[in-house]
Amino acid sequence: MAVGTVVSRATGLIRQVLQAAALGTGLLASTYNTANTVPTSLYTLLIGGALNAVLVPQLVRARATQPDGGRAYEQRLVTLVVCVLAAGTALAVWAAPQIVGVYMRDTPDGHQAFELTVTFARFLLPQIFFYGLFGIYGQVLNAREKFGAMMWTPVLNNVVLVAMFAAYLGLMTVPGQVADVTADEVRLLGIGTTAGIAVQALALIPFARAAGFRFRPRFDWRGTGLGGSVHAAKWTLLFVLANQVALAVVTNYANAADQELPEAGAGYSAYTYAQTIWMLPQSIVTVSLVTALLPRMSRAVAEGRIPDLRADLSRGLRISGAVIVPAAFLFVALGPQIASLLFAHGAADAASVRPLGYMLQAFGLGLIPFSAQYLLLRGFYAFEDTRTPFFMAAWTAGVNIALATACHLLLPPRWAVVGMAGAYTLSCLAGLTLTAYLLRRKLGGRLDEGGVRRTYVKLLCAAGPAAALGWAAARTCTALGSGTWQTAAALTAGALTTVLGYLVLARLMKVAELRRLPGTR
Repeated sequence: MAVGTVVSRATGLIRQVLQAAALGTGLLASTYNTANTVPTSLYTLLIGGALNAVLVPQLVRARATQPDGGRAYEQRLVTLVVCVLAAGTALAVWAAPQIVGVYMRDTPDGHQAFELTVTFARFLLPQIFFYGLFGIYGQVLNAREKFGAMMWTPVLNNVVLVAMFAAYLGLMTVPGQVADVTADEVRLLGIGTTAGIAVQALALIPFARAAGFRFRPRFDWRGTGLGGSVHAAKWTLLFVLANQVALAVVTNYANAADQELPEAGAGYSAYTYAQTIWMLPQSIVTVSLVTALLPRMSRAVAEGRIPDLRADLSRGLRISGAVIVPAAFLFVALGPQIASLLFAHGAADAASVRPLGYMLQAFGLGLIPFSAQYLLLRGFYAFEDTRTPFFMAAWTAGVNIALATACHLLLPPRWAVVGMAGAYTLSCLAGLTLTAYLLRRKLGGRLDEGGVRRTYVKLLCAAGPAAALGWAAARTCTALGSGTWQTAAALTAGALTTVLGYLVLARLMKVAELRRLPGTR
């Protein structure tokens, strides 16, 4: 799973670099990125949150307890999901202007950017259906403990998008501002982006068939156990809604910064690119662990083996932390160099990607609580408790909104979104604090907190000094020049120094979790 995720994220990074070269990091890029955020957000609101958090335990229980191994339940569930997605997608395309208005203000000065975003959204909103199809087939496979296909098929989407942006750069005149975008460019970007998601989704169908799932539409939903799934999904929907409200507020504020400074690279696109890079370690390590652990934890709860659940959560925290903690410090130390090397090409230059590097630094340490909370929440989902995570999400989103609003009102546009990245870090810490407290009460005992705490203290003591050495090494190389090769040399020197320093210090501190990672002893 981790290998598939690494390849997926690597091709996704190539796609994002090409995208920045084609569209830059300013207002023009934000019209496309905002429109591309809308279908993901609506899919998550419609059914994505329930698919990811609720339905695996439900499917595992159905396969274990029903005489037919849960086949009829699966078919009814897939039929229900497909119907909801089809209706929701059609409604979203019809209401595109109103939906975009939630994420971007239609001001007299920014009206042209708003209209372009709406046009992009009409092409991109059909992704909702294909995201859902990918999600439900992926969960059917996960319930059968077939994890590989869901990790590898996103590579197909990235290949399509890499080809699309390469064609865009090779065949089109790269526009300098919103007014320069042509109808042909909009069609290429819109159709190509949606086609990538469609390929990703449809590629899962043969794998599901090979795993024994045959889709037969079934509309006999009453009295078949779907009520429990719908009831559980109610709280998950509210959980997702809280997160999406925070996302909408931050997106709106960040787009306002872009409208104030359309070519500064200090708004939503820079925030999106920085957050995507920042989430790479969590996507590779924590998500892979959680995907494998959730069915196992669900079975432990179903069989009353609560100590096994506590052990799995503790082990997951310690193993993921061995990668997440140094990665967080690496972003703090080398954020500007990472941003410059990846994005200062084509339509973006070194000056316009500098705010992106600062945002990456501001996100940095937030990776630790973000990853830990993501894992701990699965402890509640193993109990099929979706009510408690909603209140935690509301708390985290409230902190994020309050801090982001303060940044929007008090900081100048060039620094407001950097402040919002820091606000997100603080909200993750607030969320983790509450999550850990409530989960301990739920489990009726400690989550091996002494062992987890000792491990993280060692990891912090190893990663912090190593990152400081890496920063110094990169700073020394940067003094030699500011070109692409000099930046690459500085980043390489800084990263190698950080990694080697971390490994040496972690081994001196006897961090046992390093031996649990691939390629280590």
